[in-house]
Amino acid sequence: MKQCIFTLLCILTLQVSNAQTDLQNTSDTVKETEVERKAVIKKVEKEKRKAAKIEKDLKKKAQKKKQAEKLDQDIKAKEKAIAKNERKIIAIQDKLGRGTLKGKLSPVDIEKMKAKMGKLKSTIAKDKIKLEKLNSNK
Repeated sequence: MKQCIFTLLCILTLQVSNAQTDLQNTSDTVKETEVERKAVIKKVEKEKRKAAKIEKDLKKKAQKKKQAEKLDQDIKAKEKAIAKNERKIIAIQDKLGRGTLKGKLSPVDIEKMKAKMGKLKSTIAKDKIKLEKLNSNK
């Protein structure tokens, strides 16, 4: 009988000690998994920041490219406007020269043509100044 009681006591003590070590093991694994989870969260956040930074850089590059294209278009438009106004001046001068040779233009018509050429010349001068500014920004 003593041996049975002794055996039961031994078994009970072993089970209790096993239960305690299991609790310690589970708490250790919980701590380890918590540490691993925090490490994974940090990595994910770091990757998100990197991705956001890359996206921001790409947007800046796209915006700079768009501005450069717009600047090129503006330069071409100013050059085209200057050429067009110069052609108009040449046409008016031609018309004025032919009209005065034939004597078909009245003094009022001559003054109108000269005023129109003056306006076109001032427009050309302004456009050239704007073109210089655009080229300096390039």
